[in-house]
Amino acid sequence: MLTHFWQQLTLSSFALEQWRDVSLMHRLLAPLRRWRQGSRLLQWGDWIGLAIVVALFALAPYVSTTLIGVLLLAAAALWALLTLTDEAGAGMTPVHIAVAVYWGVMVLATAISPVRGAALSGLIKLSLNILLFLLVARVARQPRARGLLILAYILTTLPVAIYGLRQYFFGATALATWVDVNSAVADVTRVYSFLGNPNLLAGYLIPGVMLSAAAVFAWPRWVPKGLAVLAAVINTLCLILTLSRGGWIGFLIAGFVLMTLLVQYWSIWFTPFWRRWALPLLLGGAAAVVVLGVLSVSSLRARVLSMFVGRADSSNNFRMNVWAAVIDMIRARPILGIGPGNEAFNAVYPLFQRPRYTALSAYSVFLEVLVEAGIVGMAAFLWLLLLIFHQGWVQLQRLRETQDKQGYWLMGAVASITGILGQGIADTVMYRPQISTLWWMAIALVASYYPAQLGWTGRSFKLNPK
Repeated sequence: MLTHFWQQLTLSSFALEQWRDVSLMHRLLAPLRRWRQGSRLLQWGDWIGLAIVVALFALAPYVSTTLIGVLLLAAAALWALLTLTDEAGAGMTPVHIAVAVYWGVMVLATAISPVRGAALSGLIKLSLNILLFLLVARVARQPRARGLLILAYILTTLPVAIYGLRQYFFGATALATWVDVNSAVADVTRVYSFLGNPNLLAGYLIPGVMLSAAAVFAWPRWVPKGLAVLAAVINTLCLILTLSRGGWIGFLIAGFVLMTLLVQYWSIWFTPFWRRWALPLLLGGAAAVVVLGVLSVSSLRARVLSMFVGRADSSNNFRMNVWAAVIDMIRARPILGIGPGNEAFNAVYPLFQRPRYTALSAYSVFLEVLVEAGIVGMAAFLWLLLLIFHQGWVQLQRLRETQDKQGYWLMGAVASITGILGQGIADTVMYRPQISTLWWMAIALVASYYPAQLGWTGRSFKLNPK
């Protein structure tokens, strides 16, 4: 009984492609598919999609959100064109269905929002990110394309992190008050690189560290592995120097997940002794390094201890006052919230805020979801996370049987998702386009591993003969 319920909940036994045989839409789009077969440009459609996505991630840290939006529009338009002319149901996964449900709840929350116009703006931004997810999940089904996409992101993180290290050694002007002025680290430089905010930089680098670490094992030959080690070290150092407490929490959670998955993946080769003790020894050693680092570096120690002083720290006090107002907002509209986006939040929050505590968001991803879409939205969000992690685990076990190197990218993606969520416990940088695009990319990477009758043959995806 429980097994059947779990299969239904995770869509494990759902036939995702059966509908194409009876779909009216499938028959109506037949002329478009015939047109695509005669189009030379669309024969390279998946490569063009990869190029747009690579350009987006390569430029994201350096350009305005407007240009990021333009690239998202290009990705959305190409995905729509490719999908309308593709085989019906191609590439559909349980994760796609959960994403569609989550988006549908947000549409409903927008429709009944008390600030419908502002919520519509947030819905458009969410929709563009979801369309990016759909395009990445499509092109990343092929291992070569998946590898090129991850390589482009890792290479982009290097100048970002190196510039952050330069700020630490040569100094950088704080663009805002990021540390309590009475704190022992009030004069310590918090690096922010090209992203303009330490917390944002930390969120950007969490997937960079995880995917760079995965690349150490996924990339062949020693020179690429050396590049991966260099990227992992530089990204980690820069992330630490952001002094972002939320970023540190996300980094530790992501590192724990990645190490656990790595040990489980390799355990097929372990003796009984190492199957029992490998993970405790690895995690214990990693924890010892973290503790020694915190104890030996005064600035790290001061920032860590500030997490536990409650309202005595101004940043903590600010968040607590914002959270109190946000909880009142949730109580006012508990079922479907106020609608998605920061504009909807900014329109409603002043009615509930504590004096002098203005805010642009809920400063917690989970509270933000509750504010935007209420209990229904939170249920959809948690179901999406369940399917992401379930699919990630199932596909990882499939790859583990052959020790496929593609499994390392899957582990890096899962770790990245947990890391961004970990930072999101007390922050909402996940909603900034530089991070939201990475969030949906990581989810798309997980979805791309779902077994399908699709492969890569030269210029575009085609059905594999069986």
